Amino acid sequence: MRILITGPSGAVGAALAQALAGTHELRGMAREPARVDPRLGLEVIRADAVTGAGLAPALDGIEVAYYLIHSMEPAGSSFTLRDRDAALNFAGAAARAGVRRIVYLGGILPRGAPASRHLASRHEVERILLDAVPDSVALRASIVIGAQSRSFRAIVRLVERLPVIPLPSWARHRTQPIDERDAIAYLAAAAVEPRAGGRALDIGGPEVLSYGAMIKRIAAALLLQRPTLAVPGVGGLDSALAAAISGIPRDLLGPLMASLGSDLIADDAEARALLRVPLHGLDAAIERALRQWESIEPLRAR
Repeated sequence: MRILITGPSGAVGAALAQALAGTHELRGMAREPARVDPRLGLEVIRADAVTGAGLAPALDGIEVAYYLIHSMEPAGSSFTLRDRDAALNFAGAAARAGVRRIVYLGGILPRGAPASRHLASRHEVERILLDAVPDSVALRASIVIGAQSRSFRAIVRLVERLPVIPLPSWARHRTQPIDERDAIAYLAAAAVEPRAGGRALDIGGPEVLSYGAMIKRIAAALLLQRPTLAVPGVGGLDSALAAAISGIPRDLLGPLMASLGSDLIADDAEARALLRVPLHGLDAAIERALRQWESIEPLRAR
């Protein structure tokens, strides 16, 4: 099968390319091909979904395209507008090229509560892609536990650098984190499972727990004993302080933290039945992510 992977310089795109290597004919698409690891062995086409430049040659002859593009980066315009423009351009080009299926990785929507701007934007992208190429598949995940995951890295840095962990009001809300390996396995299966076409499927790991409990599990894996302190939510100041402490730009971290105001739990029975991915437990996911992180750069706590 001829497959296009957008974002192959990112953690998920690179891991997906490794998982699919030798099984399919792969092509990468990137705004800056030089940033793609040459060890992936990908043919990489220069293209930009936001402007539309290069999309036609990137999608030429492609049967399945992975859409792993998110525009939460510092820029003059709103990330929601950039995401919308990118999705419309990509979806139109894919339909014209005769792409059979787009596979998209987005975010879980809250139940019974309004979606944040970040999650509402992910849902809009999902609708654009499925409307343009009806056999497409949207996978919705909460936190992906991986060495390069922005959410995971932010939590690790906060736990490392704070002697006392403040737990704002959002820490009581529940999530269903998923091991990066399992997210990749779901993405790979979504390309080839005929019954998945036209669906939006929640995916998650085997455990549901509060953000506060997850933070404590990560602290334990770091071999740290950190007391916690319940503090009232202080809105945007949360993201400003977290960005300053973690070193992750507020433009990136703010939209993610704004999505923590409600439970984000996967209704994943359909995904499990259709795609049949064995799941790793949370502690195994955390330990693997930390080991991979340590292979790239040191962690203060270990």
